[in-house]
Amino acid sequence: MRISSALILLLAFTGCSAGAEQPQAEPGAERIECALGEGAEFAADCLLERSEVEGVRLLTVRHPDGGFRRFEQVDDGRGLIAVDGADQANLNFADKVLEVAVASDRYRFPATPNPATPNDAGASD
Repeated sequence: MRISSALILLLAFTGCSAGAEQPQAEPGAERIECALGEGAEFAADCLLERSEVEGVRLLTVRHPDGGFRRFEQVDDGRGLIAVDGADQANLNFADKVLEVAVASDRYRFPATPNPATPNDAGASD
């Protein structure tokens, strides 16, 4: 009886501590700042994965709670397009940071301006 009680406690502890870890991400994922939800402050809590599928450059942002959001990186002056869901990405570029807002979530991506792109080209998709 004591062994099974100890096993249950060990499993309960393992389950609780697993929720505190970062979401599973591909090797090489980089940490970026995000503010998830209405009124949230920016913190370096999200992980960014870069991939390419059939010539399409994708950025997957993994949230600490296991959620994620995907963007397509485009060269037509818009910068990023939200891939999943109905919400559009609203972009603002300043001080080498591209801030992207989708619904009530905001993300900060390191970025360099494209000299051929006007400053207001990334207003929204």
